[in-house]
Amino acid sequence: MITGMHAVIYTRNAEADRAFFRDVLGFSWVDAGEGWLIFAAPPSEVACHPARTGNKQQLYLMCDDVQAESTRLAKKGIKCGAVSDAGWGLLTMIRLPGGGDLGLYEPRHAIPPRLAPRSPSKRAKGGPP
Repeated sequence: MITGMHAVIYTRNAEADRAFFRDVLGFSWVDAGEGWLIFAAPPSEVACHPARTGNKQQLYLMCDDVQAESTRLAKKGIKCGAVSDAGWGLLTMIRLPGGGDLGLYEPRHAIPPRLAPRSPSKRAKGGPP
């Protein structure tokens, strides 16, 4: 039985990115030893997209209001890119202190029932409530 998912972000500055997840995003964490922090992530979803080649993954954080979250992050000194309408959601990119980009989006697609936001209009059809 699968009990969770572990995502890894490869970075040029692990300490700075760990501080970002801990201090800016406020994710709870545990020290796995010698300063290796592992963060509790919010509920997640996985989608499989067709591609010409495999071995590519992307990581996005999801939020209810991308404009409000971008403003909140800006107040903490974190710059987000311009918000674009990708059709499936409103998308921006967060530049991590280690130099990588992390997607942040407000979904407009159906959400698995376990993750469904307050708005019932975005709830997926089928599956348990």
